[in-house]
Amino acid sequence: MTLTLTDAKGSTRTKTITHEGPSKLGDEEVQLERTVTADDGENLGDGLYAILGNDSDEQDFMFYYDTNGVLRGEIPVLYYRSHRLLFDDDGLMWFSASTHHMVGMNRLGKLEKILDLGSNYILHHDYAMDDDGNIVLLATELSRSDNAVQDQVIKLDTTTGSVTRLLDFGEMLADYKASTTHAGTDESDSTAKNRWDWLHCNTIQLLDDGSALFSARETSTIIKIDDLEGVPTLDYMIGEPSVWNGTKEVSTFLDKDGDFPDTGGQHSITYVADDSLPDGQYYLYMFDNNYGIALTRPDFGWSVIDGISTEFSSDTARSQYRRYLVDENAGTYTEVSSFDVPYSPYVSSAQELDNGNILIDSGMQGLFGQYSPDGSLVAQYRMTLSSSYIYRVYSYDFSGFYFA
Repeated sequence: MTLTLTDAKGSTRTKTITHEGPSKLGDEEVQLERTVTADDGENLGDGLYAILGNDSDEQDFMFYYDTNGVLRGEIPVLYYRSHRLLFDDDGLMWFSASTHHMVGMNRLGKLEKILDLGSNYILHHDYAMDDDGNIVLLATELSRSDNAVQDQVIKLDTTTGSVTRLLDFGEMLADYKASTTHAGTDESDSTAKNRWDWLHCNTIQLLDDGSALFSARETSTIIKIDDLEGVPTLDYMIGEPSVWNGTKEVSTFLDKDGDFPDTGGQHSITYVADDSLPDGQYYLYMFDNNYGIALTRPDFGWSVIDGISTEFSSDTARSQYRRYLVDENAGTYTEVSSFDVPYSPYVSSAQELDNGNILIDSGMQGLFGQYSPDGSLVAQYRMTLSSSYIYRVYSYDFSGFYFA
């Protein structure tokens, strides 16, 4: 780092300071390949990209990269992955460090809280912070005699460390669960056998009124639950209703307003409140994998969704960013924006940024980048995959945490 000091008379003095950074703990790139570089002056926003889940058979990490694709940090986790970052009112950053552990880190990198979920549950795929600073998690209950996985919602008290169950989707949606074939795997426990992955929730969004939205990959359905931390009830669902034909739950689907295809195995749904909308309306966006498969519904014909791919590997298939307007008063949803992105049959994420762009992670290709609202690619980065995919990439400004 070279500093040049100039006094009032124009005289200058130059000082060079050399600082050697620490060695990396992992094998990740210091400089990511940029397959598309932003134009000069393009605003890519502040903060850092958090690489969440470049899963490995060795030590696992969460990585930070800046908008130039330069490595700025690596945070080791015990195993599995972190799924998102949560910031509480006490200055702690919370993230998962394993299937059992949620940790609260201060801005100096010290883990002030290390909380264990105990022996009855393991985390799966997502979590959110409620108004009391407690964490609501998607989970698998380990003691189930039917080996059902990824269908529980639990709450972790960040003060006491106690764990309580909020919702058993298997009880709420028992009619649909009974219609499925006993099949599937448990991604959070590769040694598990005979699992029943009939729903596979991958995202949770908590709303201000105590309700919650869930993304269920196995059914390609978005589920709205009222009073999640009280007496949970099913409000409605969004998606292709014929997946649920023959069950009582099929009557809860909102009507599609417009001519657009429904989602296939969507990930990273995000609720957006907008003061310009009337009460009862909101926006919802997501990464639509556009992949039709359900191990527990092997006979279902996914071609009912126009343009959906049923191929795990394809040179022609595309995933999509999708944005819906949901009108709870009218009982409808309509697509207000969408564009194609690189195909990723599983995992992946979408995030609308403060600079107006959309950050897309096509996880199974190791590609992430910013798109303009019309779908034009602004900047894109490629990261070498450790094994199979990058689960999510989210951008955080880290204001008041790492940065002023």
